[in-house]
Amino acid sequence: MSLLSENLIPGNHGKIFGTNAKDNTDLERIKDRILSLKGIKDVVINSEVYPRELTIRTTKLVKIKDVEDIVLTTGFHIITKGVFGH
Repeated sequence: MSLLSENLIPGNHGKIFGTNAKDNTDLERIKDRILSLKGIKDVVINSEVYPRELTIRTTKLVKIKDVEDIVLTTGFHIITKGVFGH
């Protein structure tokens, strides 16, 4: 395990996650939960692809486990798709 594989790194590059949520209402609920974590700068939803993607940017180091756990409270999952956004 490494710093990059276990954490969201601050900056504009972000980290991309896939989710099993399909409905825009569910995606917005997931986004709101993620934004409630300290250090989250923004969450961008890409609903044009399947599975849906979320790009998360932070202002400080945030553990991926913390993000995964807060998303689980919505009844959905997220999985890291890549280290850096495009």
